[in-house]
Amino acid sequence: MGTATTFDTETLRRGIEESTGSATLLSLYADDAEIRVVDHNTQPSHPLVLHGRDEIARMLDDVYSRDMTHKLEHCVVQGDELAYTESCRYADGTRVLSESAVSLRDGKIVRQTMIQAWDEEPQG
Repeated sequence: MGTATTFDTETLRRGIEESTGSATLLSLYADDAEIRVVDHNTQPSHPLVLHGRDEIARMLDDVYSRDMTHKLEHCVVQGDELAYTESCRYADGTRVLSESAVSLRDGKIVRQTMIQAWDEEPQG
């Protein structure tokens, strides 16, 4: 475990919940950040791995441009570690839940593992 850092949880909340949040969220990532995404399509043995801010920006732009709402449900920062829950809802009622475990360096995200699940059928 490294040294404790300060992380801006209010910027995380705004980035997740505002409709134009992808640029806000991207500001929280270090240049050499990495995200591993595990879900129904990218399972643990073959996760989606994004390297660097350019790849992360493309994913954030895609996700946050969709017709859906996002909410930061829970967020805990302890030293240079962060964990948070994000809930989302598409316009058709489909829900998505995402859990992230994050490593920080100098107040920026350097490593993130995200596990997400979504409704298989719209819930209305």
